[in-house]
Amino acid sequence: MDGGNLKPQPALSLAELEAQITELAGHLNAANYRWLVLIGEFDRRHGWADGRLHSCAHWLNFKCGLNLGAAREKVRVAHALEGLPKIAVAMARGELSYSKVRALTRVAGEGTEEYFLSIALHGTAHHVERLARYYRRAHEAEELSREARQQANRSVSYWFDADGSLVLKARLPALALLAEKSLKRGLKISHTADRYQVVVHVDEETLRSRTAGRCEIEQGPSLPAETVRRLACDASLVAVLENQRGEALDVGRRTRSIPPAIRRALHARDPGCRFPGCTHQRFLDAHHIRHWADGGETKIGNLVTLCRFHHRLVHEGAIYVQLLCDGTPRFLRPDGTVFDGIVSIQTPSYDCKALQDTHAEQGIRIDAGTAATRWRGERMDYGLAIEVLQQQAERARNVSAETREAESSGGASHSQHGAKLSE
Repeated sequence: MDGGNLKPQPALSLAELEAQITELAGHLNAANYRWLVLIGEFDRRHGWADGRLHSCAHWLNFKCGLNLGAAREKVRVAHALEGLPKIAVAMARGELSYSKVRALTRVAGEGTEEYFLSIALHGTAHHVERLARYYRRAHEAEELSREARQQANRSVSYWFDADGSLVLKARLPALALLAEKSLKRGLKISHTADRYQVVVHVDEETLRSRTAGRCEIEQGPSLPAETVRRLACDASLVAVLENQRGEALDVGRRTRSIPPAIRRALHARDPGCRFPGCTHQRFLDAHHIRHWADGGETKIGNLVTLCRFHHRLVHEGAIYVQLLCDGTPRFLRPDGTVFDGIVSIQTPSYDCKALQDTHAEQGIRIDAGTAATRWRGERMDYGLAIEVLQQQAERARNVSAETREAESSGGASHSQHGAKLSE
């Protein structure tokens, strides 16, 4: 079968077309299984961790162009198949589609795998998904008594460990709801943000030169100096002048390390974390590339937006940030190599005829970089992209209208000419 021909041959009968479609579906099923096996092994070995991404799903989103939700589902299915050997074999043979397997892995277990497999082999994906949904509902109905047990056994306790870490032990059926209600009630009682602040005390010399000194949470444990430097990148600051006995001589006004105007400009430039492949757009910090405690200026050229995860890695020395001449941040490993450095490649032709000619001469070549995303963290200007797309769509409509008009005119002339000949 000629995989390079993008259009079916007109000489093929409907039966031959159907056979090719179903055969290719089997190949796709088997290929999907192989892909899931590789994803599972890659995740087990934490291959994505070298890129300092959050998870294997984020790596798939970055490298393979998958939607983050779909990527998470791929990882889940990949690991679930390890405990469902019969379903895995059926998919490896090309007998089960990914849609069916995805639904099966949500509900099938050691005792139910064979029955679910029988349904999947003889039914459609719609049958499998509906069965899985009904099965989950029935299973949840049997476990309604769990809520009563959760309420009876709920508890909260906490303590500070020897290394200063806060250890929180909680058994709560609705922790998120509890926090939301508490904050909502607190907003009605108090109109000040101080109610929710975490205060950290640090000596000026400790902050500037990382020397030993006071560096602790108010009424809490001590913190590493580098952790406080990370917090100080983007926080409210109050300078307190003390004498040798620790008595306050002067308390300055509270200021922001990054003024609101600069923060707005930074958000306009960096709506999300700038680390290559990171998709976080919430819970972000403004990082001073050269810390203000070391004399770095609080200006756009010395700031970059990072998520909490990558911000911590920068301050821990696992990631280094450099600014290029055009102001673009470059992220380096401790050994100086660049994270996902851009490799110069020649843009291939996407013309169908060129693709067919290439296949006829030397075959289609696919390698590890064929499907790799070329994005390296640059900001996407959606407004500009939409404007360009609208212009292209309008241009295409105009060309199409002109073509139809020309064809209509030509057809009319041809009809008149034919009429004259017949006369």
